[in-house]
Amino acid sequence: MRHTISVIVENKFGVLARVSGMFSGRGFNIDTLNVAPMHDASLSRITVVLKGDDSALDMVIKQLRKLVNVVDVLDFKEGQAVARELVLVKVRADNRTRPELLQIKDIFRAKIVHLSLDAIIIEATGDDEKVTALLGLLEPFGIIELARTGRLALKR
Repeated sequence: MRHTISVIVENKFGVLARVSGMFSGRGFNIDTLNVAPMHDASLSRITVVLKGDDSALDMVIKQLRKLVNVVDVLDFKEGQAVARELVLVKVRADNRTRPELLQIKDIFRAKIVHLSLDAIIIEATGDDEKVTALLGLLEPFGIIELARTGRLALKR
């Protein structure tokens, strides 16, 4: 089962290493990991997406809450959070393929953030399924490079 966990931590050196070490120490493989300061610059939000069973996850959450510098831990169950992901994807583009790429971009409400003679960079946001669907449609054109943020989530 896939889980999204939000860990609010004090924005201090070494906290991320301790938190991520907790997951690996319990045998969880982290699918995605995002960290950024919150509106209060003394705090950061770590958003982790991982796979595992519920009982092991409950144990990890209890262990996280015991860590120094951890302020709060939230396990977002299905439907409890608004989740989005950002992707930047550089795709091969020429005069022949550019119109079709622009049409795909419009369907997904994405943006062109860079344009050159042989490639375009598209920026898109959405849930995991939307980003994956976009990448599936762009694949035949030739994806040169891409960067995905992984999931970000806030409780509804």
